[in-house]
Parts: sequence; C-alpha cells; structure tokens
Amino acid sequence: MDRALIPNVHITAFTSIAFNVGANRIVFGGDFTSPTGNPDLPLEREKAYRRKILEKALEALTQDVQGPTIFAVDESREG
Repeated sequence: MDRALIPNVHITAFTSIAFNVGANRIVFGGDFTSPTGNPDLPLEREKAYRRKILEKALEALTQDVQGPTIFAVDESREG
C-alpha cells in the first residue's frame, strides 16, 4: 500500500514476520490472540492500553519511513 502512496500501519505481536515481509510501519501490539489489547488487565487499564496502541499506530502513520520500522508502545505508561 505504501508503494501506492497509501500510508498504513500493521499492528501485530509477530513483528519479526511483519518486518521480514516488508511492512513499513509496524506497531508491536499485545499477545497474538489480542494484538490490540491485553484482556488480562482490569477493564479500565485494558482500555487505556488499547488506546495507547492505537495512538502509537496513528503516530506511526505520520512518520516518514524508508523501510520496515518497528514502533513500540511505552508500557511504562500502561495503566
């Protein structure tokens, strides 16, 4: 999609796979069964964590990258 000038972000727990297939903007999400959250957290903390993942994805969309780049959520801010 980036080649067609459509910026996009891949949220995944499998960053190495996304990197190897050439995804340009990769956001490390939660577990492979819940890439955009962590259902083990209490509900309010889980909602906050989900929001941080999506905010990181939106931030990644604004970045000009030249190849696969991994963006991580600052987990120290979780909850």
